Amino acid sequence: MTRVEPPSWWINLTPEVMLLLSGHHLEATHVVCNLPSVVVERTQATARGDYLFVWLKIGPDTKSGTAVCRVTTPTGATSFELPLAARAMKLGKFQGLRKEDVIYLIMPDRFANGDPTNDEPAEAPGTLDRSNPRAYHGGDLRGIREHLPYLKDLGVTTLWLTPVLKNGAAQDYHGYGAVDLYAVDPHLGTIGDYQELVAEAHRQGMKIFFDFVPNHVGPGHPWVAEPPSPDWFHGTRQQHLDTAAGIHGTFYGRTEKPTIANDPFEALADPHAPQRLSRNLTDGWFFNVLPDLNTENPAVAEYLLQDSIWWVESSGLDGFRLDTFPYVPRSFWSAWHAGLHRIYPYLTTVGEVFHPDPTVTSFFAGGQRRFDGIDSGLNTLFDFPLFFALRKVLLENAPAGRIADVLRHDSLYVHPDALVTFFANHDVARLATADGSSPAKTKLAFGLTLTLRGIPELYYGDEIGMPGGGDPDNRRDFPGGWPGDPKSAFTAKGRTAEQEELFLYVQKLLRLRREHVALEEGKLWHLFSDETSYVFLRETEEERVLVAFNNSTEQRSLKISLNDTPAAGAAGFTLLLGQAKAEVVKGEAQIAVPPHSISIFLLD
Repeated sequence: MTRVEPPSWWINLTPEVMLLLSGHHLEATHVVCNLPSVVVERTQATARGDYLFVWLKIGPDTKSGTAVCRVTTPTGATSFELPLAARAMKLGKFQGLRKEDVIYLIMPDRFANGDPTNDEPAEAPGTLDRSNPRAYHGGDLRGIREHLPYLKDLGVTTLWLTPVLKNGAAQDYHGYGAVDLYAVDPHLGTIGDYQELVAEAHRQGMKIFFDFVPNHVGPGHPWVAEPPSPDWFHGTRQQHLDTAAGIHGTFYGRTEKPTIANDPFEALADPHAPQRLSRNLTDGWFFNVLPDLNTENPAVAEYLLQDSIWWVESSGLDGFRLDTFPYVPRSFWSAWHAGLHRIYPYLTTVGEVFHPDPTVTSFFAGGQRRFDGIDSGLNTLFDFPLFFALRKVLLENAPAGRIADVLRHDSLYVHPDALVTFFANHDVARLATADGSSPAKTKLAFGLTLTLRGIPELYYGDEIGMPGGGDPDNRRDFPGGWPGDPKSAFTAKGRTAEQEELFLYVQKLLRLRREHVALEEGKLWHLFSDETSYVFLRETEEERVLVAFNNSTEQRSLKISLNDTPAAGAAGFTLLLGQAKAEVVKGEAQIAVPPHSISIFLLD
């Protein structure tokens, strides 16, 4: 016996637990445990005997301790242990997202180095090289924990970490090539470090989201050389489909080459598309490299559900970011969500559907059955259509009305106000140094993201205008996160004048969002939209807040009738942020907006 997964479990958590045992000669003829309340329901060995599945039923009267189970085979006997614990108190854990939350995305290896002793683990020599943008740089979980006060001072409430699982390759600093789904990568620390981070975040009133990747594992995972069952993956290393070999964009009439490419998820959302058109997406190996898990296999599905439950229960985390959501069959997501929310009803899941069309992204949202009869169960989505629109407007001077056009599709979602809005993440070039950007455009991006409907997400370092092109240049080290860095942007003293100006601007926006409930959860109303400007209202019973966005290089004088709008009856405006001037004249808002500006007003 070489390995037991999961490595531990809890009493009164699930009706049964499926163990995956690894070793040699495990063709069991009999399995029995020393605790009478722990019953072996069934077993299943692989043909070569290198894996053994054991389904255990843990009785409600089981006490905390360790179950010792003996495995008898034709060639001998062995045993394994499974620690069983009582569930800890739920208070302050499994919290999920609320409308007042603000997410901050961190790539742990690139944020802060709190423990230099794990920079180059004994099992991974030669992997540390800060001069190599694709090598490990030494950031870790302790570094994040030590800088929680900085994040709290900025005003964010929720941290989304890219995967913390153990990875296999020297260039897998990003975390998306897992070789062990039950271990923290030694470059980042230990499971204890992760638990301490979650606990300390909770003590400071913050939440932690786990990046869950059920679509694939890394090519170095032991399963790839020898899977637990012949259909554990879609295909083999030698013969498999490629996710990038699907239909061409012209199938659905796309004629222009997008600035930021995306896969044709239209084929998954199209009731007229046969499976041939989408098979590469759901069954292909990601980038033709990452082995695609066959989640139609019941054992794979049960393994992945238990894995996610184990991470939640062992750490108290608050939600999941679900990677490559459309690449995993919807039937799996539906069952996985049902199993997860049965135990953790408040836990929030956020799905990644990297596509610019809301008619496509909304298909994957939970809360209603689609043409396939399936409700994915997903709580909410990253608002990629709005991301694409913001980038087009700010960087390419597309009509500002593109924003209103995305928002008019909100009727496609059950909960559009819970969509996660953003203008950057770890997969695209930094906005601050993108073609067409400027310091003013960066402020506009923050201004829109933090005032439009939805739950905003910020990418680490954008609050100080960190530069960066495409992957991996967009994943630079946060300045000051390493001993010996010449300056630390974690402190006002260590920030340049330009960094401090942007930091204070973002901090003020976040403070305004906290102070004005309309910006957190108010209903959004369009008041004006054209080529260069967009004016909208956020309304609650308590207050009305008006936001005026101007992407023009010149000052504009906008005259907007307030009649037959929720802004009707306003007597005037109180400026909360920006330099615009506004007044109400005979039921008309007259607003002078400076060039490249966003201004926020409270309606009197």
